[in-house]
Amino acid sequence: MPARHYDVIVLGRSIGALLTAALLARRELRVLVLGQGQPAPVYRVEGHTLCRRTFSLLSASSPVFRRILVELAQTQNFRRLIAPLDPMFAYLDDDVRFEIPPDVELFGREIQREFPEIQQSLAELYAQVSADNAQIDQAFDRDLVWPPGTFFERLETGRIASSLPPSGPRSPASGLLERLPHGHKFRQVVETPALFASHSGVDTSALSELSLTRLHGSWTRGVQSLSRGEQELEEFLVARIVAHGGVVQFERSAERIAVKRGRFAGVVEQGEETVTAAEAIISSESGEHLAALSEGHGISKRARDHWPHVNVVGGRFVVSVIVDNAGVPAAFPREAFLIGNHPALPDLHVQRYDSHILSGNAADAQRTLLVAEMLLPNVSGYHLLGARHAVLGTLRRYLPFIDRHLVLVDSPHDGLPADLISRQSDGTLDHRQIERAFIKGVAPSTEPMQPRFWVQTGSYLSLAGEPLRGPIPGSYLVGPTVLPSLGQEGEVLAAWGVAKILTKKDRARQKMRRQMWTKIETG
Repeated sequence: MPARHYDVIVLGRSIGALLTAALLARRELRVLVLGQGQPAPVYRVEGHTLCRRTFSLLSASSPVFRRILVELAQTQNFRRLIAPLDPMFAYLDDDVRFEIPPDVELFGREIQREFPEIQQSLAELYAQVSADNAQIDQAFDRDLVWPPGTFFERLETGRIASSLPPSGPRSPASGLLERLPHGHKFRQVVETPALFASHSGVDTSALSELSLTRLHGSWTRGVQSLSRGEQELEEFLVARIVAHGGVVQFERSAERIAVKRGRFAGVVEQGEETVTAAEAIISSESGEHLAALSEGHGISKRARDHWPHVNVVGGRFVVSVIVDNAGVPAAFPREAFLIGNHPALPDLHVQRYDSHILSGNAADAQRTLLVAEMLLPNVSGYHLLGARHAVLGTLRRYLPFIDRHLVLVDSPHDGLPADLISRQSDGTLDHRQIERAFIKGVAPSTEPMQPRFWVQTGSYLSLAGEPLRGPIPGSYLVGPTVLPSLGQEGEVLAAWGVAKILTKKDRARQKMRRQMWTKIETG
């Protein structure tokens, strides 16, 4: 007999995994969340709090995310945690300094100042972005499964998907950017934020027409932020899971999947011998990872014959830089995209945090944390050991005084020591190297980057990768491999879809529970 039994076991701590766990716990399923070795969003070096990855709350404007908050009865509580960004992001090139504010009149002035020659074209472009995203909102606001798997799901979702904007490959002469001159800088203003927001590829050729429209729309129609970033969202969702009776054990992981009669039966946790039984397993990893955990047992014939090829083509290389406030202009925004314009200098997505808010230490009030992310191809001119230097090179290009005010530089991905900088009495800088073996809570060598994916075969609306249903009956996927072209919103859609699949047999009772609780949103 198994030592423990749950309705659902969730592997991972991604936004998709935690949202699914919160929904299922809310719907009275017994839920166990295992961290599966995935590290926390933040870590500490010599008392300084650093980020393992960038995190932009782009899904806050999605109707699916709002629907989940309503079901969790947390709309008002979550609204108190977030704040609108102004500007929503900035784009910095050698000869372009462009911000997109939420105010339409100010946005028009920015265009008139920086791109007066294409004002009419941009007015038409954003009218199309607004209209297309309104259509997508209507589609995603329906209680559907994205991407559909069964015949009836394809029938139901297909009726709505037919009303979506074009979703095929992009062409420079057609689509969203057809109104802009070929090679114009504003093409990069549209494409670069969308590329970093997606999970697909390492260059803009990976973006379909629909994903470009949706992702740029997410960046330009009101971006919300959390003062402590991903860590704050994780704490919020864990609190909801626990409040509804779920169990969260980030420090534990499943070592092996148990299969019985060709179907998922439970997991053997690391360090345990007995099986923790469950009816279903949900993973934020890929289907191949689940197959490896089962050691090849229980994989369905359909999965063996028709599983889509989703290749890892690169990753997100992240460097955290703590700097005295004097080293960063006061006007430098929370979200910025810096263009390298040189083979040795990568394009960056940079986020700015107040160090004292992130760490909770008032002594850090005069310091700023910059989290810089580059997209690193598997094969490129950037060797992993040189990636940190390349990222710093682009930062120096736009923040020329940053070296005088550096406090700490580190990346969890290259295995190099953390660089702690202090100033001597004569004004010289002293660099102290902290080996990773002496940093608590990090890997002693390198930590894997967040992967970037490429779907080899044709996919649903050029958006989908792996299906929601995993390769083993009773397994499900909610990670970035499901809808990689939609980025974070794709994970939210996957979370809702899997929760719908698992509770559809009890549809009448679940509908009654949701209506009963969501008429009055209680904490």
